[in-house]
Amino acid sequence: MTAMAAPLDPILEQLGTPVAWTDNRARITGMNPAFPRWLGVGARRLLGQPLAALELEGDALARFLEQDEREVLRLHRIALGMPGEAPRYADGWVTRTADGWLLEAHPADAFPAPDPAQALPGALQAALKGLAHELRNPLAGLKGAAQLLARRTSQRPDESGEGELVELIGAEIDRLSQLVDQLLSPAPQRPHAPLNIHAVLERVLRLAEADGGWTVRVQRDYDPSIPELSGDADRLTQAVWNLVRNALQAGASTIILRTRVESGLHIREHLHARALRVEIVDDGRGVPDELAEHLFLPLVSGRAEGTGLGLALAHQVAREHRGSLTFRSRPGHTVFTLLLPQNDAEGGTPA
Repeated sequence: MTAMAAPLDPILEQLGTPVAWTDNRARITGMNPAFPRWLGVGARRLLGQPLAALELEGDALARFLEQDEREVLRLHRIALGMPGEAPRYADGWVTRTADGWLLEAHPADAFPAPDPAQALPGALQAALKGLAHELRNPLAGLKGAAQLLARRTSQRPDESGEGELVELIGAEIDRLSQLVDQLLSPAPQRPHAPLNIHAVLERVLRLAEADGGWTVRVQRDYDPSIPELSGDADRLTQAVWNLVRNALQAGASTIILRTRVESGLHIREHLHARALRVEIVDDGRGVPDELAEHLFLPLVSGRAEGTGLGLALAHQVAREHRGSLTFRSRPGHTVFTLLLPQNDAEGGTPA
């Protein structure tokens, strides 16, 4: 039976902002004319649809409708649309009402978000090159010291795991040296190669455990059936480590690294047959509301001593892998979601 549209409030009918509302089962019972016009579908197709079915990337809306006890959810650049249709991006709010929920969407194309990949101004790039030049000598000294430690530990029984830590130090020095070289002489991306995402996450875990300033519990929630994907293991390690450090600096006491595979997922306006979802979940302070709109831009940080480059770099790494990086956050529960396509076809299928 086709759902009947609820009577339309004259004020909502004239409103240019897309608005839709649901019954207590979260199924759409009405909308103003701006809502189907913005999505590019007929109003009749939308009536009776579960509101959560319109969420084409991630599950922040679905989780809120299913189990969240809050009265209002703020959404940052959520992808909405009918399954199989091109997604529309918006910021917005979902509000609990007496009869169900009200969704108010503010289309992103009305105020396009700056592309973090293009957001580093020339002056900042010059400053980073100067910093990279100054780092070269200390890194060379650290590498020499690490090699000396490695020789010493190899000459005696290793009962305390010192050899593994020395190996980790050496590997991180090499990775930092490569980053410095990239800042001084930017080069094209390295060709992607098959990698095991869990090997990347285990490397991040070792970094977290070796980071002596923190007392935190890191939990694994892996899907062991995930196959290899094509990518740059060092760049992905840097991205995930930046996200984990962000959680540590937000006062998290528990961090969960979760992996899942999803089918038929839209990522950056392309449909991918299979995609890998990596979630970094923490119980820290959360993302301040005043930073949420610009969190992935360089120099945006909630800490006085922060550089604001870690999340911008993580976002860039996601783009290099044809993926996306999003987040949802409230005090005590923050989730950064990295989506990476697994199909081999470059760019996926246009939505």
